[in-house]
Amino acid sequence: MATKPIVLKALLQHRHLQTYRAFCREYDRIAAAIDPTLRGSWPSKAQFYRWLSGDLIGLPYADHCRILEGMFPDWKVDQLFHVHNKGIEFVPEPPAPQTHKPTRPARPADVVGQMQPASEHEPGSGLLVEYDDAELSYDGHTYRATMRRKLLNCGEEPICRYLIRISVDRYPGSPEQSNELYRNDPLTWDELHLQAWHNGEPMTWQVRHDRDAFKELWLLFANDEAHFPLYPGESTEIVYSYTVSDIKWGQWFQRAVRLPTRRLIVRLDFPAELGPSVWGMETSMSAQALPFRTPITRTEDGDRTRFAWTTDDPPLHARYRIEWRFTQPTTSRADSSDTKPSQTMATLGVVQLGDPLLRQQARPFTLPTEAEDARRVVAELHSALARVAQAHVFGKGLGIAAPQIGIGRAAAVIRIPGGEIITLLNPQIIDQSDDHDEQYEGCLSFFDVRGKLLRPLRIQVEHQHIDGGIHITVFERGIARLVAHEIDHLTGVLYTDRMADTASVIPIEQYRGSGQSWHYA
Repeated sequence: MATKPIVLKALLQHRHLQTYRAFCREYDRIAAAIDPTLRGSWPSKAQFYRWLSGDLIGLPYADHCRILEGMFPDWKVDQLFHVHNKGIEFVPEPPAPQTHKPTRPARPADVVGQMQPASEHEPGSGLLVEYDDAELSYDGHTYRATMRRKLLNCGEEPICRYLIRISVDRYPGSPEQSNELYRNDPLTWDELHLQAWHNGEPMTWQVRHDRDAFKELWLLFANDEAHFPLYPGESTEIVYSYTVSDIKWGQWFQRAVRLPTRRLIVRLDFPAELGPSVWGMETSMSAQALPFRTPITRTEDGDRTRFAWTTDDPPLHARYRIEWRFTQPTTSRADSSDTKPSQTMATLGVVQLGDPLLRQQARPFTLPTEAEDARRVVAELHSALARVAQAHVFGKGLGIAAPQIGIGRAAAVIRIPGGEIITLLNPQIIDQSDDHDEQYEGCLSFFDVRGKLLRPLRIQVEHQHIDGGIHITVFERGIARLVAHEIDHLTGVLYTDRMADTASVIPIEQYRGSGQSWHYA
């Protein structure tokens, strides 16, 4: 526990919201005013008390940050997690307010002043998205996102503004790396070159949240020369676009369904010479990540490769995440012969040898209390597994543990040679056979070498399901070796630690078993 309270703890104490139940009631009250779709999305009990302990690394999830700033409108969320030096009984004073004025385009003050609460759009206020068409284009250095939405006002009041978000993450699954990147080089309004239109009319905007890697703003149905509110029964198309360099945006694009939507469309446009491959995962508040239910189409058009995916009537709260990787075109692969396998894995988001996280004990999940956290981590693992599987042939199967993607939690996923995925939460080996065999193993975190070591031919593993139920599963031979390897990662053990003192690793160039299945007599 922290030796001093944080600002948030002191403020909650002052407002008698320091218990989890009281906090959740207030959370839902604020959510009803900010975004009704967030009601019930409060943090787990374990998350809440981890916030108050001062032990949280980084900041909470973006939706939680929105609600916290709604509870304490004079504070920014990062200020709420600062240490409070004057004791729990002393009520902190909010810091002096700071104003931010975006440089382009200029926002006329008289437009903002004329916005009336009754005409402001809040999610859930009767607005329907007839189609949401998102296109992301890449030129080899910069991503350009263009969003087209047709909106229908099904409510009883005119709508004069529309909430949008711009959120980037260079290192999905590694919040420490992302926090460091954006702390040193934050996303700026100047580099975004944000533009917005309504039926050809330029739209101005009002900033709501300005964070290092996250922007949230109201697009106003107005400009210097006109006001054009969306009246009940009317529909209109709005278009906005912005740019982000690939230094700050990783190879993923997520669409979240926050309003009733009839059709969701995602298009990707890449240089063909980069050899792009694309896949997608769907997740929600109540389900594990699953592959898209319908395929992503691919078309070649000269020097461009284009991908498109569509779904009708997506459920509220659903999230659709598309990821991709680039490979060198066949004509120039010889130029990449100096790229080491470990470098390839690093570019795919796999933590490499030397990172202290690989030597730490992973923290177990408290299930089912932390079910939401577990689902998110498993979704990140599935995504990483798909990326890595595209880069190498794994004839013996493939596994990855949460610490290998920068998350110190007790979760791992294994894809066995037949393609089946095994998910392990809080796993422990509780029994093993006396019979062992010696085989070579490799590790994604130092993929340039292979090492031979003994493993039991049969293990019993106790693990949990997302609902908290405890299960015992028996694994044998090659699958037992895969599972044992990943469980070792959750205890800070690498396979080289288990090799005989006289044994040493060999370069991957000398290993002759790549792409082959396990061999047993």
